[in-house]
Amino acid sequence: MLELTGITAGYDRRSPVVRDANLTLRPGEALGLLGPSGCGKSTLARVAALLHRPDRGSVALDGRTVTGFRHRAPRALRTQVGVVFQQPRLSADPRLRLRDLVAEPLRATGRREEMGDRVAELADRVALGADLLDRRPHEVSDGQLQRACVARALILRPRWLVCDEMTAMLDASTTAALVAVVEEYRAETGAGLLAVGHDPVLLGRWCDRTTHWSDITAP
Repeated sequence: MLELTGITAGYDRRSPVVRDANLTLRPGEALGLLGPSGCGKSTLARVAALLHRPDRGSVALDGRTVTGFRHRAPRALRTQVGVVFQQPRLSADPRLRLRDLVAEPLRATGRREEMGDRVAELADRVALGADLLDRRPHEVSDGQLQRACVARALILRPRWLVCDEMTAMLDASTTAALVAVVEEYRAETGAGLLAVGHDPVLLGRWCDRTTHWSDITAP
């Protein structure tokens, strides 16, 4: 279970963008979080992904309360969550070839021996050819770069996925392809999914249930 309880968070303690948010995601469930741009969805998604420490409230994974965020989070918890952001160019190191971008989490966790097989497997899954893997972010399209970012999110076989407006910058065919990749992974592993967005049609088709921002936060 991924549980966010009483979360208040932001970048200025005097003016938080998230106030008293409560959210529960069960294993294997796909939960859509629907809300308008600027309401605080992305900040809450970063809290759920253990990338942003809340000012108040708690995050628990399988009953274990998280006490550290970002690099201070225990590796055993940090590696359980894979995250895909809205803007791939802001989440990708422009110096890295896509091959190295996908492999980043393995390198960071000391699992270099797995890099060759896992990168090849996931590149095939997200439809990135060998020629694309040898390019850098500025040499590929947004859709191709987001494919690499999805592969990166899956490479440690996470139990939870947080997709924050993952398809907002993509065309319809790439959106369908990447949603299919995520769903195939969930079917294989039983991973839970938090899909954040502002498109009720997409979230309605993708997720088991959808909740609105106004239903999980204080006014």
